[in-house]
Amino acid sequence: MTTHNLLLLPGDGIGPEVLEETRRVLGWYSANRNLSFATQEELVGGVSYEKHGAPATDAMIRKAQNVDAVLFGAVGGPKWDKLPFQSKPEQGLLRLRKDLGLFANLRPALCFEALKDASSLKPEIVSGLDILIVRELTGGVYFGLPKETTVLPGGEKRAVDTQVYTTGEIERIARVAFELARLRSGRVASAEKSNVMVTGVLWREVVTRVHGAEFPDVQLSHILADNCAMQLVRNPKQFDVIVTDNLFGDVLSDEAAQLTGSIGMLPSASIGAKDANGRQRALYEPIHGSAPDIAGKGLANPIAAILSFAMCLRYSLGRGEDAALLDRAVERVLAEGYRTGDIMQPGMTKVGTAAMTDVILKVLDKLAS
Repeated sequence: MTTHNLLLLPGDGIGPEVLEETRRVLGWYSANRNLSFATQEELVGGVSYEKHGAPATDAMIRKAQNVDAVLFGAVGGPKWDKLPFQSKPEQGLLRLRKDLGLFANLRPALCFEALKDASSLKPEIVSGLDILIVRELTGGVYFGLPKETTVLPGGEKRAVDTQVYTTGEIERIARVAFELARLRSGRVASAEKSNVMVTGVLWREVVTRVHGAEFPDVQLSHILADNCAMQLVRNPKQFDVIVTDNLFGDVLSDEAAQLTGSIGMLPSASIGAKDANGRQRALYEPIHGSAPDIAGKGLANPIAAILSFAMCLRYSLGRGEDAALLDRAVERVLAEGYRTGDIMQPGMTKVGTAAMTDVILKVLDKLAS
């Protein structure tokens, strides 16, 4: 039995609650699926700042660099809003992405059939929705330099963020998108703003070249990012894989998440390049954020964090069947009518954070028997 080393970073807000439920699922897999986990836990975000004076410490980063995968909760909250920019909780996550080289963010937007009526769009528009957004994660405007605020001679302030991309950064994210499309329906839409941004011009040029040279079997289309946003609410099922840059990916993936009925339902994976031994650093996190208004109340939806572990099983641990088992368990629980508050519908059974995990574990028992 191989022991998989995992680092748990609960973070702030509801992060500790949803990651505790994920830990329970880890326990089930250890007991029932011939899997062994060695886990460590560290601070990140606001709680790390309070103890160490920084949202991410060198010691935590070293641990993250030397495990098979990182399971992440959430960071941020209003109590840290007035901190200097570089000390804000979110900088802990940005540092993890940069120091671990996690350049590819995979964000599925999957509408479970049981939740099609919970979407803000008509059920027929979202029923069967299954989109994968591949977002470049370590370049672009979030990391480009200069990034500064200066005072002009007249007393006005000027803030500058710089959008920067290199050929190599675009090539590697394009390859990830095309490779994943081969495992799905073989279609990639590349979203940028080549009509007004020179980085968009380069993006389209490089993606087109990589496609023609390496992935001619995959269907490629180009779309301006603002039109992509409109099409996601007009006809989202026209898309399969969307590849885009850091800023547009941040916006488009949140928009796509809302189509599914609740941002509390969706997982994500952030992965790096494979080394000479085939090892690939990765971080898995729910995309719902820290939700400080419900933190500590047992109301948080743990499904996104649990499905993030399913992505870990699939992409980092090579356990595709075990990942599919967990996906099926969540789907069954939703079909049976169990709901946390964020996805509650008339006639359904409302449960809290721990109770939702309880029923998922019971269904896993049934499916595995």
